[in-house]
Amino acid sequence: MKDLYLLGSTGSIGTQTLAIVQNNPGKFRVRTLACANRIYVIREQIKAFHPAYVSVKEPSDADQLKREFPWLEVGSGEAGLRLAATYDSQSADGLMVNALVGIAGLEPTIASLEIGRDVALANKESLVVGGALIKQIQERTKAKLLPIDSEHSGIWQCLRGEDPATIRRIYITASGGAFRDKSRADLKTVTLADCLKHPNWQMGKKITVDSATMMNKAFELIEAATLYDLPIDTINPILHPESIVHALVEFTDGSLKAQLAMPDMLLPISYALFYPERLPTNVPLLDVVGLKQLHFEALDRKRFSLVDVALAAYRQGGTALCVLNGANEAAVQLFLEERIDFLDIETIITQALIQWDNQNNPTLDELLALDKAVKAAIISRVYPPKE
Repeated sequence: MKDLYLLGSTGSIGTQTLAIVQNNPGKFRVRTLACANRIYVIREQIKAFHPAYVSVKEPSDADQLKREFPWLEVGSGEAGLRLAATYDSQSADGLMVNALVGIAGLEPTIASLEIGRDVALANKESLVVGGALIKQIQERTKAKLLPIDSEHSGIWQCLRGEDPATIRRIYITASGGAFRDKSRADLKTVTLADCLKHPNWQMGKKITVDSATMMNKAFELIEAATLYDLPIDTINPILHPESIVHALVEFTDGSLKAQLAMPDMLLPISYALFYPERLPTNVPLLDVVGLKQLHFEALDRKRFSLVDVALAAYRQGGTALCVLNGANEAAVQLFLEERIDFLDIETIITQALIQWDNQNNPTLDELLALDKAVKAAIISRVYPPKE
């Protein structure tokens, strides 16, 4: 039986993870749960899974849960998240599942890897902002990162049993998001409601917006370079509207390996949870004959300009990716509050990268402080609510 330490338990990835646990009795034991403020959801999860420890964002919510579940250990804030990630720290066994959104997932990822515990990672920001720190810790502790992401899971599956030296290039597919068929001019008038209508995937709001701006894909390119120790120029984004092919790997002999599956996050979650096994899921099987045809096309880098902005920040190194991510999180928050227009997200991010000086070899504390400063500077500007 594998112990699970689940952060972000009330979100899309978290709830699907717990559904897998329920459908596989005797395979997992849930030791910790953590969420921000969806107390009504985590309350039911406590009843169903009986964790030893739970963490929430606010101390008042923690006090309420303590009253309701006197047997339960409850924490809050950043310290609570760290403990949720490292609970049972006397043993590095088990798997920490990081399904948090944003840079809040960075410190728990590092804390878990520090004690030698493997991490199933759905939190892109951990690798984007703290990739260099994470790789240093992994070299020391030998803890693994198991990607919970359809594209990186696809790459992982294609690379199993292969010599990394034989990789020529990798293709990461992108659906194109809600605005894949819109021109640059059309993007000036799109609304939040338009943006949240993803054609293929059911995801949280933040990642759905990131999919529409293509920042999500830019993050995935950076993640892949870090996860698989590859030059960024060997990893190529391509549009694939059907979201059936999740990744392709081309080898030096000219052969191409692809991973295909229905667009359902249960598959990459299951692959990470059960690794190194591959067990049945409830995901509908892919009807290969019924597919008829699949479409691929080059990514329009002018329409989706944030891809090149993000890659430039990656090449710059230092704190540039922290500024990029902090500005993106702040801009997306403002867009979700309908205080800015869709294309303003790009403007805010590019301005932030110009405004903030780059610093080499930042520590974790320096990254977290910079993230807060970047967000505060952006949010504090006056963005009157739209009529």
